[in-house]
Amino acid sequence: MNRSTPPTARADAAGTTAMSVPRLPVSRARALQVSLGKITYTVSVVLAFVFLLSPLILIVWLSFFAGQIPAVPPASYSIAWYGEALKNVQFTSGLWTSLKVALLATGMGLLVSIPAAVALSKRILPFSEAILQFLMSPMVVPGIVLGAGLYVTMILVEIKTDLPLVGSPWGMMLGHVLLTIPWCLRLILANIGLVDKAVEESAISLGARPLTVLIKITLPLMWPGIVAAGLFSFVVSFGNLEMTLFLVAPGETTLPIAIIQYLEWRLDPSVAAISVIQILLVTSGLLITDRFIPITKVF
Repeated sequence: MNRSTPPTARADAAGTTAMSVPRLPVSRARALQVSLGKITYTVSVVLAFVFLLSPLILIVWLSFFAGQIPAVPPASYSIAWYGEALKNVQFTSGLWTSLKVALLATGMGLLVSIPAAVALSKRILPFSEAILQFLMSPMVVPGIVLGAGLYVTMILVEIKTDLPLVGSPWGMMLGHVLLTIPWCLRLILANIGLVDKAVEESAISLGARPLTVLIKITLPLMWPGIVAAGLFSFVVSFGNLEMTLFLVAPGETTLPIAIIQYLEWRLDPSVAAISVIQILLVTSGLLITDRFIPITKVF
């Protein structure tokens, strides 16, 4: 037998022949493994997006049902429920209250967050890390717990000072300020980290005072972060439900609360229509925010 020629088959004890199984090269096996991994990853991401977006898609679909009682499949489609939603005084009043509170809370949150972010980034204040964690703490406290705590605190303050905080618009707005401050700080601090320190140092070396550097150099360079912080804080305040339930004034309601109250007695596509309007407002705010500073830098 020629020893240079490898055998391709061998007879076993029963006389059967077992062919040798060829093995894939290492490079081909590795490529196949990578391809299977990419396919698995893509399928997982698609399923995750479908799971997350399916409720929004269903709400948008429901808002175009023509019938007053939702039924699948719908008999026909219509945009009339959008007009009905905008004619509903409960919805429009809640929308106006949500806009008013969110705008005031965002403004006050920026007034607190801008100087705080500058001081914390430059380590001007002692115990800067502890102060930052304290200002960020409303983000880690559940909304219901935060609302209940604020409600009890306002009752105690009202008993001591006779200030009408409980059930007042100002009390609710001050509660929303606590929601806006952490998000303003995160976005502004993320933007300050992108500011070139050499520009500030050059201005100081040329004789500019610290206040002049802050007003004419630092704040203009921080402007995208400030705008993004305002827009994102507005979105957070506008859509808040848990804390607002404890702080809303009697006879006054916000849009999320108005939707919940409407669902207690009726269920028609007008609820879906006003929800779509709310989703469009929130999505527009987030998209505009992302144009100034990527949302991924916040988390």
